[in-house]
Amino acid sequence: MCKNKVQFQKGLSLSEFMDNFGTEAQCEVALETAKWPNGFLCGNCGHHSFSRLTRGRTKRQCNKCKHQTSLLAGTIFHGTKLPLTKWFLGMHLMTQSKNGISQMELSRQLGIGINAAALMYHKIAQVMLERDESKPLSGDIEMDDAYWGGKSSGGKRGRGAPKKPPFLAAVSKVDGKPDQIKLSVIKGFRTGEIKQWSEKNLEVESSVLSDGLSCFRGVKKAGFNHHFLVVGNSRDANKTAAFDWVNTILGNLKTALAGTFHKLSAHHLQRHLATFQYRFNRRYRLKEMLPRLAWVALRTPPMPRRLLISAVH
Repeated sequence: MCKNKVQFQKGLSLSEFMDNFGTEAQCEVALETAKWPNGFLCGNCGHHSFSRLTRGRTKRQCNKCKHQTSLLAGTIFHGTKLPLTKWFLGMHLMTQSKNGISQMELSRQLGIGINAAALMYHKIAQVMLERDESKPLSGDIEMDDAYWGGKSSGGKRGRGAPKKPPFLAAVSKVDGKPDQIKLSVIKGFRTGEIKQWSEKNLEVESSVLSDGLSCFRGVKKAGFNHHFLVVGNSRDANKTAAFDWVNTILGNLKTALAGTFHKLSAHHLQRHLATFQYRFNRRYRLKEMLPRLAWVALRTPPMPRRLLISAVH
């Protein structure tokens, strides 16, 4: 039997991680290379020569205009008091595990307080979220509606169940196999919401297949090709075969989140979905995931705690 190309790739082992990012100096060099791939460039005068300052971590001073630049200022790491080694290990743990890692487990693995671990988790998740927001899906796409939350006694079940945040799952395919996914929390399954989502997240000439839920007419109203297949509540594999990939991804997502988190806040569901989405979309590049995430983190604006504790919009 052929080995699964994703499951059997080596990724970045812990020993390799420690060899490459085990010290503060190594992490700083990695960030410096990511921020200035062609060498230091003063943001004030464009000069290349600089001096390192002993006061203030990761600060450089331009030798020409004396302008001081912080490696971390204006990035997701802005104002952090944690060592860079903790940040790099946190990013490593959040990218290499298929099912992700909880904030409590992150706290244990890094040896930091739960509040610091939660702040780090949400900042890294925000980087993942913002990175994929600008990447629309294209080609043939399966789309389905989903809700987050376990079984509850009484009340309505299934679609429209109370206290269960709705989210949209879409997967683009290449040669019949999944390529990229989008997992987006939405206000509700209404035509206007789907139209707005489609305009933002689909490329021209994309072709979408959904079930018969009326709100998916919003895809066509947004100007995209849309086909629907009414399957109802059928458990017949032949009838639901057209949605095999989106259903598989939703099953894997719910298993991963339920197994990793003792309790998952619906208030921050979009970031939790973003971590799964980010790993899936880069599943063939496990070794590259950490340096690529560090590159993006340096280009993600600061997210202070007051914004992180707000709901993701």
